[in-house]
Amino acid sequence: MSAQHEETPVPAPLSLRTIGDIRAALRSGHGFPGDRESFEADLQHALETSTETDLKAVAAVIVDYRGRIRLYQDPEFDIAVQEGIDLTARLKQETQDR
Repeated sequence: MSAQHEETPVPAPLSLRTIGDIRAALRSGHGFPGDRESFEADLQHALETSTETDLKAVAAVIVDYRGRIRLYQDPEFDIAVQEGIDLTARLKQETQDR
């Protein structure tokens, strides 16, 4: 008998339509370490430097952190990061062996 490949269940995507949704997701542990605090600082900076007719910087912060949260939720992300770490270790070892 051959082992069946077990797929990791993919979590349902979070609703990330508002700043409140992003804050709630970050408060509940979604996102990368430090993102909760960084989001507030980045958002505050974007608000302080934006004009009433140009909120592109605010929108950019929202899009960035929404992407971070979705990336963090992707089960393939951890695999890709581990592959990068493994490749880096192999290349470092090859360089030292020369």
